[in-house]
Amino acid sequence: MKSPAISIPFNKPFLSGQEFDLMRMAAEEGKLSGNGHFTQLCHTFFEAHYDFGKCFLTTSCTDALEMAALLLDLQPGDEVILPSFTFVSTANAFAIRGAKLRFVDSRPGFPGMDESQVEQLINENTRAIVAVHYGGVPCQMSVLKELAEKHQVVLIEDAAQAIDSYFEGKALGSFGQLSTFSFHETKNVHCGEGGMLIVNEPSLIKRAEILWEKGTDRAAMFRGEIDKYGWKDLGSSFLLSELQAAFLYAQLKNLDKIQARRRAIWEDYSAWFSEESKKEPALLSIQYLKILEEALAGLGNIEFQSQPGNYHLFYLLFENASFRQEYIQRLKEKGILAVFHYQCLHQSEFIQKNQPEEFQRDLPNAQGFSDCLLRLPLFYELPSFEFPEDRVYERKG
Repeated sequence: MKSPAISIPFNKPFLSGQEFDLMRMAAEEGKLSGNGHFTQLCHTFFEAHYDFGKCFLTTSCTDALEMAALLLDLQPGDEVILPSFTFVSTANAFAIRGAKLRFVDSRPGFPGMDESQVEQLINENTRAIVAVHYGGVPCQMSVLKELAEKHQVVLIEDAAQAIDSYFEGKALGSFGQLSTFSFHETKNVHCGEGGMLIVNEPSLIKRAEILWEKGTDRAAMFRGEIDKYGWKDLGSSFLLSELQAAFLYAQLKNLDKIQARRRAIWEDYSAWFSEESKKEPALLSIQYLKILEEALAGLGNIEFQSQPGNYHLFYLLFENASFRQEYIQRLKEKGILAVFHYQCLHQSEFIQKNQPEEFQRDLPNAQGFSDCLLRLPLFYELPSFEFPEDRVYERKG
């Protein structure tokens, strides 16, 4: 039997209605390549709102991570510590530079990295610790920052999913010497494809700008500091175009509105799946939630995400992969698309071929989340009900 067409997708990119007006303004200004007026507006927004260091918009978070890896000047034998349960870009950026990858398991009850396992992997070859804030939920940055300082290694934040998320009142992305963000269409704010590198270490800013500008000092020429530019270092075409920066700036102007809506959806999911309260939600339709509940029949016990982070995603945990796959199929038959998440990097074909000792390591928590975690749809228009005016978003920072 053929499944019905998907009526509720996993994601639907948010549009504020201002994106194309600002893109038109960018076109009329006559500069469409990167590092123009709207790029600077975005940089200023992030630096002012979150107390970030120097910002560099990039074409993706992958590019931002690759810039971070370049700034490390990795040499053969250098090692980088990162979680296994993360997107491949987190690892790829450092593997490209020749680094050996050392993987950390997830926490027993949460997909994020287990900070207690990091120190045992640090040795004289360790160059960096990469903290991945899964679902916008912060790592224990005080622990990781202390470890990085103790062992004199670089702390990098992969905050791809963590815009507008905080740890102890301080914005994620402001802890590491280097931090990266994603503005892919699945993120809370987006420009289709985009990213950003944050350089919080002042001594790295000048070189980061050169890497960002294809290895040249062209940005200094545009500021009138030099009369011609030249090739100074490695680099690539990392800059985001002005059209995408204009699109992103329209999203940033609506950040509080976006976050309020996502928070309401997340809280309604949490209330519905909670054993303590299945009160009538204010935002999600009763029909939609009843489909979710009825489709769970006979699939054993489930758990669900209990930490909101920045309301980036909401997930369920099943007893095994078979139950998860059956739930995916039941929802698909009702026109709802739910998706699983990362496959463990330490079990990948690449690691099996290139670092067999890492492939043999047992990281049971990460493997469990790869097998049993399922993400439910979470986007601004879900399921396109009127937004309740009494839901007010309060910034945590």
